[in-house]
Amino acid sequence: MRSLLTTLLRARTLLLWLLACSGPLVAADVPVIAAASDLQFALTEIGQRFTEQSGKSIRLSFGSSGNFRRQITEGAPFELFLSADEGLVAELARDGKTLDEGRLYAIGRLVIIVPHGSRLRPDGALEDLAAGISDGRVKKFAIASPEHAPYGRAARETLIHAGLWDKLQDKLVMGENVSQAAQFATSGSAQGGIVAYSLVLSPAVGKLADYALLPAAWHQPLRQRVVLLKNAGDTAKMFYRFLQEPTARSVFKKYGFVLPGE
Repeated sequence: MRSLLTTLLRARTLLLWLLACSGPLVAADVPVIAAASDLQFALTEIGQRFTEQSGKSIRLSFGSSGNFRRQITEGAPFELFLSADEGLVAELARDGKTLDEGRLYAIGRLVIIVPHGSRLRPDGALEDLAAGISDGRVKKFAIASPEHAPYGRAARETLIHAGLWDKLQDKLVMGENVSQAAQFATSGSAQGGIVAYSLVLSPAVGKLADYALLPAAWHQPLRQRVVLLKNAGDTAKMFYRFLQEPTARSVFKKYGFVLPGE
Protein backbone atom coordinates (compact mmCIF):
# COMPACT_ATOMS: atom_id res chain seq x y z
CA MET A 1 0.00 0.00 0.00
CA ARG A 2 2.77 2.44 0.92
CA SER A 3 4.56 1.66 -2.37
CA LEU A 4 1.34 2.32 -4.31
CA LEU A 5 0.75 5.64 -2.54
CA THR A 6 4.34 6.72 -3.22
CA THR A 7 3.95 5.88 -6.90
CA LEU A 8 0.68 7.82 -7.13
CA LEU A 9 2.17 10.88 -5.43
CA ARG A 10 5.13 10.87 -7.79
CA ALA A 11 2.85 10.52 -10.79
CA ARG A 12 0.75 13.44 -9.51
CA THR A 13 3.85 15.63 -9.10
CA LEU A 14 5.00 14.85 -12.63
CA LEU A 15 1.53 15.48 -14.09
CA LEU A 16 1.24 18.88 -12.39
CA TRP A 17 4.61 20.00 -13.74
CA LEU A 18 3.83 18.70 -17.21
CA LEU A 19 0.55 20.62 -17.23
CA ALA A 20 2.31 23.77 -16.00
CA CYS A 21 5.00 23.49 -18.64
CA SER A 22 2.97 22.31 -21.64
CA GLY A 23 1.79 24.04 -24.81
CA PRO A 24 3.46 27.32 -25.77
CA LEU A 25 6.20 26.85 -23.18
CA VAL A 26 7.64 23.78 -24.90
CA ALA A 27 7.12 25.12 -28.41
CA ALA A 28 8.91 28.37 -27.63
CA ASP A 29 11.79 26.67 -25.79
CA VAL A 30 11.22 28.60 -22.57
CA PRO A 31 13.01 26.51 -19.95
CA VAL A 32 11.77 26.29 -16.37
CA ILE A 33 14.60 27.10 -13.97
CA ALA A 34 14.51 25.77 -10.40
CA ALA A 35 16.23 28.26 -8.11
CA ALA A 36 16.85 28.51 -4.37
CA SER A 37 14.68 31.21 -2.82
CA ASP A 38 17.66 33.31 -1.68
CA LEU A 39 18.04 34.11 -5.39
CA GLN A 40 14.58 35.65 -5.69
CA PHE A 41 15.82 39.15 -6.44
CA ALA A 42 19.30 38.50 -7.85
CA LEU A 43 18.23 35.88 -10.37
CA THR A 44 15.18 37.85 -11.45
CA GLU A 45 17.49 40.73 -12.38
CA ILE A 46 19.94 38.37 -14.09
CA GLY A 47 17.10 36.77 -16.03
CA GLN A 48 15.92 40.15 -17.26
CA ARG A 49 19.41 41.04 -18.47
CA PHE A 50 19.72 37.65 -20.19
CA THR A 51 16.46 38.21 -22.06
CA GLU A 52 17.48 41.74 -23.06
CA GLN A 53 20.79 40.53 -24.47
CA SER A 54 19.74 37.22 -26.03
CA GLY A 55 16.08 37.72 -26.90
CA LYS A 56 15.40 34.39 -25.17
CA SER A 57 12.91 33.92 -22.32
CA ILE A 58 13.15 31.75 -19.23
CA ARG A 59 10.70 30.89 -16.47
CA LEU A 60 11.99 31.10 -12.89
CA SER A 61 10.58 28.97 -10.07
CA PHE A 62 11.81 29.77 -6.55
CA GLY A 63 11.65 27.49 -3.52
CA SER A 64 13.69 25.42 -1.10
CA SER A 65 16.60 23.52 -2.59
CA GLY A 66 15.64 20.32 -0.78
CA ASN A 67 12.14 20.34 -2.21
CA PHE A 68 13.48 20.97 -5.71
CA ARG A 69 15.90 18.07 -5.36
CA ARG A 70 12.96 15.78 -4.53
CA GLN A 71 10.83 17.13 -7.38
CA ILE A 72 13.64 16.63 -9.89
CA THR A 73 14.09 13.06 -8.70
CA GLU A 74 10.37 12.50 -9.19
CA GLY A 75 10.50 13.77 -12.77
CA ALA A 76 9.64 17.48 -12.63
CA PRO A 77 10.74 18.92 -16.01
CA PHE A 78 13.19 21.57 -14.87
CA GLU A 79 16.12 22.19 -17.20
CA LEU A 80 18.47 24.03 -14.84
CA PHE A 81 18.86 23.88 -11.05
CA LEU A 82 20.49 26.59 -8.93
CA SER A 83 20.85 25.05 -5.50
CA ALA A 84 21.80 26.78 -2.25
CA ASP A 85 23.49 23.52 -1.23
CA GLU A 86 26.04 22.01 -3.60
CA GLY A 87 25.59 18.64 -1.90
CA LEU A 88 22.12 18.33 -3.44
CA VAL A 89 23.60 18.81 -6.91
CA ALA A 90 26.16 16.09 -6.16
CA GLU A 91 23.32 13.73 -5.19
CA LEU A 92 21.45 14.43 -8.42
CA ALA A 93 24.63 13.89 -10.43
CA ARG A 94 25.18 10.51 -8.76
CA ASP A 95 21.56 9.61 -9.60
CA GLY A 96 22.13 10.40 -13.27
CA LYS A 97 19.74 13.38 -13.35
CA THR A 98 22.26 15.96 -14.57
CA LEU A 99 24.53 16.49 -17.57
CA ASP A 100 27.59 16.91 -15.34
CA GLU A 101 28.52 18.01 -11.81
CA GLY A 102 27.76 21.68 -12.45
CA ARG A 103 29.65 24.74 -11.25
CA LEU A 104 29.94 26.70 -8.02
CA TYR A 105 28.32 30.08 -8.69
CA ALA A 106 28.24 31.77 -5.26
CA ILE A 107 28.67 31.46 -1.52
CA GLY A 108 25.83 32.86 0.59
CA ARG A 109 25.84 34.79 3.86
CA LEU A 110 23.41 35.00 6.78
CA VAL A 111 22.01 38.02 8.58
CA ILE A 112 19.85 38.60 11.62
CA ILE A 113 16.93 40.78 10.58
CA VAL A 114 14.40 42.69 12.71
CA PRO A 115 11.40 44.68 11.47
CA HIS A 116 11.35 48.43 11.94
CA GLY A 117 9.88 49.22 15.34
CA SER A 118 10.96 45.92 16.90
CA ARG A 119 12.27 46.02 20.45
CA LEU A 120 14.99 43.64 19.32
CA ARG A 121 18.30 45.05 18.11
CA PRO A 122 20.21 43.30 15.30
CA ASP A 123 23.84 42.61 16.14
CA GLY A 124 26.32 40.18 14.64
CA ALA A 125 27.15 38.57 17.98
CA LEU A 126 23.44 37.85 18.71
CA GLU A 127 23.88 39.36 22.17
CA ASP A 128 20.58 41.26 22.12
CA LEU A 129 18.77 38.18 20.82
CA ALA A 130 20.07 36.28 23.86
CA ALA A 131 18.97 39.12 26.14
CA GLY A 132 15.59 39.33 24.42
CA ILE A 133 14.95 35.64 25.02
CA SER A 134 15.76 36.06 28.71
CA ASP A 135 13.71 39.22 29.29
CA GLY A 136 10.70 38.16 27.26
CA ARG A 137 11.01 40.57 24.32
CA VAL A 138 11.31 37.69 21.87
CA LYS A 139 8.01 35.84 21.41
CA LYS A 140 8.57 34.54 17.87
CA PHE A 141 11.73 34.18 15.79
CA ALA A 142 11.78 33.14 12.13
CA ILE A 143 14.13 30.85 10.21
CA ALA A 144 13.72 28.61 7.18
CA SER A 145 13.04 24.93 7.86
CA PRO A 146 16.38 23.18 8.50
CA GLU A 147 14.91 19.96 7.12
CA HIS A 148 14.95 21.01 3.47
CA ALA A 149 16.24 24.60 3.27
CA PRO A 150 20.04 25.07 3.36
CA TYR A 151 19.68 28.55 4.89
CA GLY A 152 17.52 27.04 7.62
CA ARG A 153 20.20 24.48 8.35
CA ALA A 154 22.85 27.20 8.49
CA ALA A 155 20.61 29.28 10.80
CA ARG A 156 20.29 26.30 13.14
CA GLU A 157 24.07 25.83 13.15
CA THR A 158 24.51 29.53 13.93
CA LEU A 159 22.05 29.43 16.82
CA ILE A 160 23.68 26.30 18.20
CA HIS A 161 27.07 28.02 18.03
CA ALA A 162 25.64 30.99 19.94
CA GLY A 163 24.07 28.69 22.56
CA LEU A 164 20.54 29.83 21.68
CA TRP A 165 19.02 26.91 19.74
CA ASP A 166 17.50 25.13 22.75
CA LYS A 167 16.27 28.40 24.24
CA LEU A 168 14.38 29.27 21.05
CA GLN A 169 12.59 25.96 20.48
CA ASP A 170 9.15 27.15 21.59
CA LYS A 171 9.55 30.48 19.77
CA LEU A 172 10.66 29.40 16.30
CA VAL A 173 8.50 30.13 13.26
CA MET A 174 9.64 27.95 10.36
CA GLY A 175 9.37 29.17 6.79
CA GLU A 176 9.05 26.69 3.94
CA ASN A 177 12.09 28.46 2.48
CA VAL A 178 14.30 31.41 3.41
CA SER A 179 12.17 33.87 1.45
CA GLN A 180 9.11 32.92 3.49
CA ALA A 181 11.16 33.20 6.68
CA ALA A 182 12.06 36.76 5.66
CA GLN A 183 8.35 37.51 5.17
CA PHE A 184 7.62 36.25 8.69
CA ALA A 185 10.48 38.31 10.12
CA THR A 186 9.38 41.56 8.47
CA SER A 187 5.57 41.31 8.64
CA GLY A 188 5.17 41.56 12.40
CA SER A 189 4.60 37.81 12.77
CA ALA A 190 7.95 37.60 14.59
CA GLN A 191 10.33 39.93 16.41
CA GLY A 192 13.11 38.95 14.02
CA GLY A 193 14.76 36.12 12.17
CA ILE A 194 17.86 34.77 10.46
CA VAL A 195 17.69 34.95 6.67
CA ALA A 196 19.82 35.31 3.52
CA TYR A 197 21.93 38.44 3.10
CA SER A 198 20.85 38.58 -0.56
CA LEU A 199 17.22 39.16 0.44
CA VAL A 200 17.82 42.12 2.74
CA LEU A 201 19.90 43.85 0.06
CA SER A 202 16.80 44.09 -2.13
CA PRO A 203 14.74 47.29 -1.76
CA ALA A 204 11.57 45.24 -1.21
CA VAL A 205 12.89 43.64 1.98
CA GLY A 206 15.52 46.16 3.04
CA LYS A 207 12.99 48.97 3.43
CA LEU A 208 11.09 46.93 6.03
CA ALA A 209 13.84 45.99 8.46
CA ASP A 210 17.27 46.46 9.96
CA TYR A 211 19.92 43.74 9.84
CA ALA A 212 23.44 42.70 10.79
CA LEU A 213 25.75 40.21 9.10
CA LEU A 214 26.45 37.03 11.05
CA PRO A 215 29.91 35.42 11.20
CA ALA A 216 30.44 33.00 8.33
CA ALA A 217 32.54 30.83 10.65
CA TRP A 218 29.48 30.01 12.77
CA HIS A 219 28.03 27.66 10.16
CA GLN A 220 29.08 25.44 7.28
CA PRO A 221 29.71 27.47 4.11
CA LEU A 222 26.62 28.03 1.97
CA ARG A 223 28.29 26.84 -1.24
CA GLN A 224 25.76 27.23 -4.03
CA ARG A 225 26.01 25.23 -7.26
CA VAL A 226 24.22 25.38 -10.61
CA VAL A 227 23.77 22.38 -12.88
CA LEU A 228 22.12 21.54 -16.21
CA LEU A 229 19.61 18.73 -15.95
CA LYS A 230 19.32 15.85 -18.39
CA ASN A 231 16.57 17.43 -20.50
CA ALA A 232 18.25 20.84 -20.83
CA GLY A 233 17.62 22.57 -24.15
CA ASP A 234 19.55 25.24 -26.00
CA THR A 235 18.12 28.21 -24.10
CA ALA A 236 18.87 26.62 -20.72
CA LYS A 237 22.44 25.98 -21.86
CA MET A 238 22.74 29.61 -23.00
CA PHE A 239 21.52 30.83 -19.61
CA TYR A 240 23.93 28.46 -17.83
CA ARG A 241 26.83 30.06 -19.71
CA PHE A 242 25.42 33.55 -19.06
CA LEU A 243 25.52 32.90 -15.29
CA GLN A 244 29.30 32.65 -15.53
CA GLU A 245 29.77 35.90 -17.43
CA PRO A 246 30.69 39.31 -15.90
CA THR A 247 27.15 40.68 -16.20
CA ALA A 248 25.66 37.94 -14.03
CA ARG A 249 28.59 37.89 -11.63
CA SER A 250 28.20 41.62 -11.01
CA VAL A 251 24.56 41.09 -10.04
CA PHE A 252 25.42 38.24 -7.67
CA LYS A 253 28.02 40.51 -6.05
CA LYS A 254 25.47 43.35 -5.80
CA TYR A 255 23.27 41.09 -3.69
CA GLY A 256 26.02 40.18 -1.27
CA PHE A 257 27.17 36.83 -2.60
CA VAL A 258 30.81 35.84 -2.35
CA LEU A 259 31.93 34.84 -5.85
CA PRO A 260 34.14 31.90 -6.77
CA GLY A 261 37.72 33.04 -7.16
CA GLU A 262 37.26 36.19 -5.07
